[in-house]
Amino acid sequence: MIQDTLAFKVSKTNNSKLSQVDWENLPFGKVFSDHMLVMEYADGKWQTPEIMPFENLSMHPATSALHYGQSIFEGMKANRMVNGDIQIFRPEMNAKRFIESCERMCMPVIPEELFVELVRKTVEFDADWVPNREGYSLYIRPFLIATDEFVGIRPSETYKFIIFTCPVGAYYSQPVNVKVEEHYTRAASGGVGRAKTAGNYAASLFPAKLAQEKGFHQLLWTDAKEHKYIEESGTMNICFVIDGKLITPSEDEDTILRGVTKRSVVDLAKKWGIPVEERKVTVEEIVDAARNGKLQDAFGAGTAATIAHVAKLGFRDEIFELPSIESRDFSNKIKTYLDDLKAGKIADEFGWCFKV
Repeated sequence: MIQDTLAFKVSKTNNSKLSQVDWENLPFGKVFSDHMLVMEYADGKWQTPEIMPFENLSMHPATSALHYGQSIFEGMKANRMVNGDIQIFRPEMNAKRFIESCERMCMPVIPEELFVELVRKTVEFDADWVPNREGYSLYIRPFLIATDEFVGIRPSETYKFIIFTCPVGAYYSQPVNVKVEEHYTRAASGGVGRAKTAGNYAASLFPAKLAQEKGFHQLLWTDAKEHKYIEESGTMNICFVIDGKLITPSEDEDTILRGVTKRSVVDLAKKWGIPVEERKVTVEEIVDAARNGKLQDAFGAGTAATIAHVAKLGFRDEIFELPSIESRDFSNKIKTYLDDLKAGKIADEFGWCFKV
């Protein structure tokens, strides 16, 4: 096993911030745990990882990531179980997706087993930061940046891999309103839409801002060529229920990020005997279903949001009110199942949870 052989450097903080946390008022992504893991890539290989006090980074002005965008990340969560143990939800899927992002962005791969162990070790070291409150978790942010001090367009030869963690509550405090985007593009075929790279999110900020000014929380991105097919939302994959059938855009398209939570939703639906269609989903069929009262449910699935119910769907000058949250049997059942699974309240029949 890799955990039996992997060497670590460890520097423990002398000034823990744990006692300063206001657990009753915990904003998402603004409170950081005491330590972070750092691993350098140089001379063609990964160096010894180090757990050190959480601190600012010092970078040369010509650091490659700042100029040429070699930057990728993942989002994961660790949960405190009812028996006090800690577990991480499906980390091997994040590891596989991180490898895919590395390859697409011309960055050195971190093997799956090593990635998972580095995440486990980081969470274990700051185990006291994993909240013991229902609806709360420890958000985990692994990321990789190019660090060559060089102004020239080529893949960097040096990199820095970092993991830090944040205790968090809910990402969305209420159901979300989403708008179909028909002008701006998140990703085009042959591009980097499947990679979880920083530039994808930077490109989405302006159109998302325009939508927020009109009362929407997120966009529903459509294909770059025709804006005919729905792809995903800004912070999550998207799922619909029409006539009792779960319908969601296929991840075979290289413009759509492979979702860990969305894959779990599909697996559960199939297990429960609910018809599933993963395919191209047209804007027209979703809008028609909303107009005719056949759109029974729409929700986002993602690590940060878990299950985010869509309350309103905007399309051009129309706004459709979706059924009440209480009436949505499937998405409510999914949310309860995933919450209970992560808390250790039910058996892990799929082997999805990784004990820290």
